[in-house]
Amino acid sequence: MPVTYILAKDFNVAANIIRAQVAPNQVGKLVVELAGDIDLLDAAIDWMRSQDIIVSLASREILIDEESCVHCGLCTGVCPTEALSLEPQSFKLHFTRSRCIVCEQCIPTCPVEAISTNL
Repeated sequence: MPVTYILAKDFNVAANIIRAQVAPNQVGKLVVELAGDIDLLDAAIDWMRSQDIIVSLASREILIDEESCVHCGLCTGVCPTEALSLEPQSFKLHFTRSRCIVCEQCIPTCPVEAISTNL
């Protein structure tokens, strides 16, 4: 089913695909950022749920264990919004929470498991 197309055409909602794990004849997972009028967003979410699409709103946040982090910078390479970066002078990891969209791409990348979510 062309979900993002229907969201745009029928609800005037823009869907920015952050991550997709989709395979034929299997359950998939799609992380999207939705933008549009709040009433249309609510209608779009209601429609997705009526199509048996499980919708989870991003109320989670990324947590970084400062004591475990070795500041290797691997997470910065997968962060699509550059919320994770290395400070140029100290080469310490810097996390700009306001830029984070909780796509969770950094979590499996961390070799010391210093990155997690609050849920």
